[in-house]
Formats: sequence, structure tokens, C-alpha cells
Amino acid sequence: MGPLNGVRVVEIASLAPAPFGCMILSDLGADVLRVDRAERCGPEARVPTDPLSRGRRSIGVNLKDQEGLQILLRLIEEADVLVEGFRPGVAERLGFGPEVCAARNPRLVFARMTGWGQDGPLAPTAGHDIDYIAISGALGPIGRAGERPVPPLNLVGDFGGGGMLLALGILAALVERANSGAGQVVDAAMVDGSALLTSFLYGMLAAGAWQDRRGSNLLDGGAPFYDTYVCADGGCVAVGALEPQFYAALLAGLGLTDAGLPPQHDRSGWPVLRETFAAAFASRTRDAWTQVFAGTDACVFPVLSLTEAPVHPQAAARNAFVEVGGIVQPAPAPRFSRSPARHPAPPPRPGADTDGVLASLGLTESEVADLRARGVIG
Repeated sequence: MGPLNGVRVVEIASLAPAPFGCMILSDLGADVLRVDRAERCGPEARVPTDPLSRGRRSIGVNLKDQEGLQILLRLIEEADVLVEGFRPGVAERLGFGPEVCAARNPRLVFARMTGWGQDGPLAPTAGHDIDYIAISGALGPIGRAGERPVPPLNLVGDFGGGGMLLALGILAALVERANSGAGQVVDAAMVDGSALLTSFLYGMLAAGAWQDRRGSNLLDGGAPFYDTYVCADGGCVAVGALEPQFYAALLAGLGLTDAGLPPQHDRSGWPVLRETFAAAFASRTRDAWTQVFAGTDACVFPVLSLTEAPVHPQAAARNAFVEVGGIVQPAPAPRFSRSPARHPAPPPRPGADTDGVLASLGLTESEVADLRARGVIG
């Protein structure tokens, strides 16, 4: 099931962005085989619970052992995609860099997920999501005016600019391969991807519609009609009444149509609007305001918690969340009319599929037992 049915992916186990990209591929039907470290496998190994590990098979291999390396190269011979998330040069030192893999499988898409990319002065340097988005320019605009930037969790670097872009790059390379017959290297970097996410802002900046100051614009909390407000019970609502007709609906719902407020886009009047809106929203609970604005185009909705979001009527109607292995989590997306994504399988125990995968490569039970006894496999 799924539009990627038949695509075979070998994933070298790593953290956050690459697993997220491989989760997307698996959700959409690809057969993803994760290569876990041999020492992390065995009966005592805990079954992962995080959604990023769902829908895989797992084999435990010691890639620092030459026999373990040969197992990986044999897997690559039959794969469409290899995904690795090491620092630049590590895969080459281990013996499975792009040239080695291309010699085994010229059609292989070799996908590399890093923070800084494969080259540049920062390429060998350690970093995390917050560092990549700091350098890319994505972090600077996020936060209140006059205050320091607010980390947007690790959604912008790890997932939006990292794993999502990795998955897109892999799919693009597979489409190109259908024409050329040849694989290639996909160099996905979180610093590049998070910069790409700011493209709209650069257009606004060039047009003079964006000030390069945090919390001073339409979409960064600077505008009182595009912000969040605290309600009487401590809950919050999100307001996105940008267009004139939506703004009029906002004023109507708040009972402020005839309040003599400053014009919507008169920046000098924004402090008055913000104070007035804040006082109004503070007079009722979040759910009360949700009812007031239900069915209107005022663009006012409750700010839901992680536990509330899955049971919202919109999410329920679209089955936007599913239960996998006893854990409620987001469902595969997007939707497909003819080749729908499958329900994700639970994450595998590390190394759970080692014997079966090696048997498919032609190894006997005694050979597998010998490799395990020598620490080559998990």
C-alpha cells in the first residue's frame, strides 16, 4: 500500500531528522530497513516507542567490522535508497561512501543528512537544531519585539528543514533516476533547509513589507490581529484575522464593531487594538470564545495542547491521528486517492529482523550464529 510501494530503503540508524524523513517514506509505502548498532540489539533491548521509528524492519550490524560492512554492501546492492546521518567523511572512513556504493549499485540514491552540509567551514562542527536555524536566519525573526529569539522547539531545523527536505530530495532523485537510470548523492543540510523555509520573508523584505526586526510585522506577533491571547481560564486563542472581511468578523465576535477603534493597518494604533483585544479575550474562557467564533470566518481558534489536538472534531473527522503500538500519534500525510498510505506498523525491537534479512541474502543458520558469536551482528 502507498504510492512508494516497492521502493527499498536502507537507513543507517541516527537521530531525529533522518529517522523522520525515513518515517515519511515508510508511511507512504517504502520498505525501510534500519541498520542498528549490533551492540544495541538483543532480547534486553527496549522496543522504541517514538513515532519516528515506526513502520521499519531492523537489523543489527557492526559496521566497524569488515564482515559487517560487507553485509551492508550486499543490502545496498538490492536497495533503491541509502540514508545516513553521520558527520561528513564518516561513511567514507567506515568503507561505504558514495563511490563504493555506486560501484555496487549505480542506481542507488545515496541520501546524506547533516546539519551544516557536506562542505563549508562549519561542515565538521557539532551542532543542534537551534544552531542551524540561528545561522540560517530562521531563528532571528521568531519572538517578541525587544526580547530574545524563542526556540520553535526543533521543528524548523530537524524536521521542516531537515527530515522533510531529505524525503523530498530522495523522491526527486528517484524521479530523475526513472529518466537517467542512474543514482546520485542527495546532500540535505538543516542549515540549507531552514533557510529555504524563510523564502517568503525575503520576498516580503525586498518588497518593503517586512521589517528586519523581531516582533514588528504582520506574521511575527507584531500585528494585534495575528497573535495569541490569554482567556479567563488561562487558555489561549489564536487570531489570524488578516483580510478585511476576517477582521470585521473578529470585531463582530468581540462586540467591538462600533467601538471606535483605530483602523486595522494603522500601526500607530496597534497598541490600542492589542490592549482592547486582550481585555476582551480575558473576559471569557477559551472554550466560550471557541463557541462564539464557531462557524465564522474570523480566523479565531483555540490553542490546543498535544493531548487535546487528537480529539478535536476536525482531527477526528479526518483521522489525523492514529494509535500505533499503544501510542497516539500523527497519521501518515498527505492523502492519496488511489494509493492510500497504510496504517503504520509499530517500531521494531532493534535487530528484530536480523536473522530473516540475512537468510534472504543466502546465509545459513550456522553462518548467522557464527557472525553473532563474533559480534558482527546483533
